[in-house]
Amino acid sequence: MHTLTRTTTTEMEVTSIRLERELKEKLKGLSGNQGYQALIRDILWNYVQQKSGDYTQTASPSDLRASFPAIAQQDDRCALTGKLIRSGDNMLLGYTTDGTLIPLSMGSLP
Repeated sequence: MHTLTRTTTTEMEVTSIRLERELKEKLKGLSGNQGYQALIRDILWNYVQQKSGDYTQTASPSDLRASFPAIAQQDDRCALTGKLIRSGDNMLLGYTTDGTLIPLSMGSLP
């Protein structure tokens, strides 16, 4: 996950949030060099984009561990090509190295 460049930290509003100690430590461990606050911002931005319909999931073939056939239950976009996958179409679900499932259009994999 990469930090989205939105504003400098000096232009951001300070917000206090209470987190369980264990959650904070796990976020610190996952964040690497970017820092856990930047990771939390990334997570929140992704959530807002998903809920607002502005989110388009993208991936590269190297992100995939496996794929399997499926039938789309709603319109979606292929995470590799951006091609529209219509509800009822045959598709693939890709299982990524981070354990998520992503939509793939037929023919998007070599």
